[in-house]
Amino acid sequence: MINLLRKICLCLFFGTIISMAGFAGSTEKTDRLAVLRELKIDSGKIVSAEYNTSPAMTISNGTIYKNLPPRTIVKLVLNPAKGSNINVEVWLPDAEKWNDRFIGLGNGGAAGGINPGGFTGLISEGYAAATTDMGTAPNAGSGIGNPEVWKDFGYRATHLMTVVAKQVIKAYYGKDPKYSYFNGGSTGGQQALQEAQRYPEDYDGIVANIPAHCRTPLHAYFLWNDQIFKKCPFTDAQENNIIAAGNEYMAAREIPQTAGKIVSDPRCTEKDIEAVIELARKKDPTLTDKHADALRKLFDGPKHAITGERIFCGIPFGSSFKIAHGHLYLFQWVFGAQKNLMEIDFGKDIDTYTAALGPYLNAENPDLGPFEKRGGKILMISGSADSCVPYHASLDYYERTAEHFGSIEKVRSFFRFYIIPGMSHGPGPGIDKLPGMLNLVINWREKGVVPDMIRGQRVKNGKTELDIPLYPYPAKTGWQSESGFKPVDGPRGGVDRVAKRFSPSAAE
Repeated sequence: MINLLRKICLCLFFGTIISMAGFAGSTEKTDRLAVLRELKIDSGKIVSAEYNTSPAMTISNGTIYKNLPPRTIVKLVLNPAKGSNINVEVWLPDAEKWNDRFIGLGNGGAAGGINPGGFTGLISEGYAAATTDMGTAPNAGSGIGNPEVWKDFGYRATHLMTVVAKQVIKAYYGKDPKYSYFNGGSTGGQQALQEAQRYPEDYDGIVANIPAHCRTPLHAYFLWNDQIFKKCPFTDAQENNIIAAGNEYMAAREIPQTAGKIVSDPRCTEKDIEAVIELARKKDPTLTDKHADALRKLFDGPKHAITGERIFCGIPFGSSFKIAHGHLYLFQWVFGAQKNLMEIDFGKDIDTYTAALGPYLNAENPDLGPFEKRGGKILMISGSADSCVPYHASLDYYERTAEHFGSIEKVRSFFRFYIIPGMSHGPGPGIDKLPGMLNLVINWREKGVVPDMIRGQRVKNGKTELDIPLYPYPAKTGWQSESGFKPVDGPRGGVDRVAKRFSPSAAE
């Protein structure tokens, strides 16, 4: 009987301890949330701070994410100027799960919203993370005639997101992140390079995937193509034959594994353009002289109608026409919603457009000295078959950075650039699987593991069809039947440089 009473007392005692521990944990989280809700934000406020334990989440497009850990979700709004309204969201893992790192996440397109799906993998790995709608909510129309939105979209929203996210992190965990990284693609790549150039203290490492950093010239390219396609449309069959002609013509410059299938290096001359057009017309007799003239303009790219200066380069051989046009909202920002965009000329209109937006949107400054001096690392990738954000401007930016630093070897010590064979604006149709670039830049920054070679694969129906090593520019993947793959020296440059006045100096 005495032993039984002892067991009951022990059970009651330990049950009370466990209950108190749970209560203490709950109290701690409540206290942390209270601290966040009372946090003072410059030119902004905390909208909500909530603790979420649900293991599943469904986002607006119907995608369901499962096995999510508990997390604190903080939503903020920032108003640094009249006409500016920036939404920010921060996700925080539990203190005992946090890995002491912060990740800033890029957006896409014209932004205007926050995709919570981007947080899910990071929160499961213990990262604190943040992203922003870049101040363009509810849609791209918010930028029409509003220079404050231009600034937010160009650079300000991303920097302020970073500042307030670190403030939230310190308030929640009681300490700053040990390391901070930025990961973005397309528009997120613009954000990435703006951060490295304008705010080198914000991040320790940066991933700039398929970066739309040469922003106003890029959208001039979209308009150039749009106007051509309106006057001279191409059928799907014609487009496929033109892509096939590009792949076939460039096959002699490829390794056996990719010859005739993709174009790994689409740098070309006027002679190459004429040869691809001739071959395409042999493959497809429906391609007329009018189509040929249109292709010359599409492959060459936009030039100033008065001076002939280079505005942007053209559609790369072997890439789709379908994603090479559209995205014309920037012209509406300058000329208004009622402007007939097909009437915009590539003379005075382009000058007006560039002067209005270029100083805020373009991330073209090659002086990365402050970022390099504090130990920062950058990985940048472009797809050779990406006609949405073609590789040209990124390759030239890398070359201009090398010119600034005096050698490409110096630049490679902290900044590496990969041109991914056959990759479009995302995976495929050539390489569709790469290692995690974020992990690569983290290991480079924290452990000194230099990403000298990465592997690229194409996987179809669970079967690996292509598996090759990829080397940072200017090296290329070579092949010898006796020894297999090896790095070879590739050519430097080889793309026309955007005329300086189409990428004016940055302004606040």
